[in-house]
Amino acid sequence: MPPAPRLLIIDDEPQLRNMLRRVFAGEGYEVTTAETAAQGLAAMKKQPFPVVLCDVRLPDANGVELTRALRSISPATEVVVMTAFGSIPDAVQAMRNGAFQYLVKGDDNVKLIPTVSAALQQAEAVGAESVGKTNDPFAAVIGRTPAIQQAMDLARKVAPTDATVLLTGASGTGKEVFAQAIHQASARAAKPLLAVNCSALSAELMESELFGHVAGAFTGAGKDKPGLVEAAKGGTLFLDEIGEMPPAMQAKLLRVMEAGDYLRVGDTKPRKADVRFLAATHRNLLADARAGHFRQDLYYRLSSFVLRIPALAERRTDIPLLAEAFLNRASGKLHKPITGIDRSAMDLLMAYDWPGQVRELRNVIDRACILCDAPMLDAASLPLELQHAATTAAPRSAYDLEQVEREHIRRVLDHTGGNKTLTATLLGIGLTTLYAKLKKWEL
Repeated sequence: MPPAPRLLIIDDEPQLRNMLRRVFAGEGYEVTTAETAAQGLAAMKKQPFPVVLCDVRLPDANGVELTRALRSISPATEVVVMTAFGSIPDAVQAMRNGAFQYLVKGDDNVKLIPTVSAALQQAEAVGAESVGKTNDPFAAVIGRTPAIQQAMDLARKVAPTDATVLLTGASGTGKEVFAQAIHQASARAAKPLLAVNCSALSAELMESELFGHVAGAFTGAGKDKPGLVEAAKGGTLFLDEIGEMPPAMQAKLLRVMEAGDYLRVGDTKPRKADVRFLAATHRNLLADARAGHFRQDLYYRLSSFVLRIPALAERRTDIPLLAEAFLNRASGKLHKPITGIDRSAMDLLMAYDWPGQVRELRNVIDRACILCDAPMLDAASLPLELQHAATTAAPRSAYDLEQVEREHIRRVLDHTGGNKTLTATLLGIGLTTLYAKLKKWEL
């Protein structure tokens, strides 16, 4: 008889927690419970669970953000987030953080058991796929082009250190994926990786979110609450969209980074911070600092190691690899037997400009996978804007020698994974000639 599937339930309401434990034990699960995020993380580090059922409102963390920390410990784990207060932004952020599903207590009760069952199937499928694969933390970064390989090489070098890293690049290029890989390749990997979106909170809310508060610090603060700096003790804190941080918070963050201590809101006793900072921005922070829109001293503290993530346009030959990887994940999650992407669809993906970067590509593949009923993902499943972009592009003759040559070189580049030396050898031309053609056609 196979062992019972294991389920971790994280909820601070004893009555609900015990009720869920009884329900899922009756369904054949081996259930472990925790009432705080810290207890849940400790249980995960001791023995990863295939599925976690987690409340949003926990006394020491937000369940939506906790999702990221849980999956950083066990990437194959599926997290089902539940809340008594449904929120579209929370739902969106939960899914971005890797949650399997977001349920509203009361409204979605009938979905709870089927959803956990589906999450278990997905976790087992992912776990089976991962057998024999590398444990390299950077395996999640997909790409073979020199641009992305150079970024990975730099990230591998800085990861084992405790240096602050500033990840730059357009929104959607994969800065968060790099942050997760850097954390997993560091000496802090066994501790949490927690994140805060600096553009989503006011200065007051951000101070409480980062540093916590004491009871009575402000209206509604009925009890002490630790902040993310404390919850991530020994681990990593990822400050996403740092360029949007309110000015009042920039000075307080600088203080923590330089002095290593902080104050909870309403407290007078300093606390020691033991956390590594990673930050990300799509803005030109140096220009903002020089223009007085961002503190120069904080910029120079953050930029001790800058890691630029290339735009998708700079690594266009990685599009097939990325698209196939996203398709495999989406088709597995949707239980759809789609085996690949046909030539017509791939041509559209390669021709599109991708202003939304890798994130837009992933979303397009997810949507196309839902719509596709064929064995191969076809052009008809792709959004109309991609099809329209192709039809409105400047028409080229099928007998246009330059176009044929361009497409042939692009296919050979795809075949070699972006290796220009090998591409030139296979084409029978000099490397200088190849570079000239790539520059001309912006390949």
